[in-house]
Amino acid sequence: MKIKPLGDRVLVRVLDAKEKTEGGIYLPDTAKEKPQEAEVIAVGPGKTLESGKVQEPQVKVKDKVLFGKYSGTTVTTKEGEEFLILREEDILAIIN
Repeated sequence: MKIKPLGDRVLVRVLDAKEKTEGGIYLPDTAKEKPQEAEVIAVGPGKTLESGKVQEPQVKVKDKVLFGKYSGTTVTTKEGEEFLILREEDILAIIN
């Protein structure tokens, strides 16, 4: 299934949460925080400004990004793949 986001929305695949701490302690599922890192899969055309112009998105496909903890809407495809659709303003940073 191909998903094309509209407007200033971005389709991302959430990256897995850390399994263990930097000290080497394995975390049970109940202790893991909700992941906040993702890879951009698709980007909408951009935000339409009041003047009618379209502002191009700052993120592009394959960027790794940080997003707000409770941002976005989860979408599951027929194939069972899980994605998150975010507004570009919910993306906090691009990871280099």
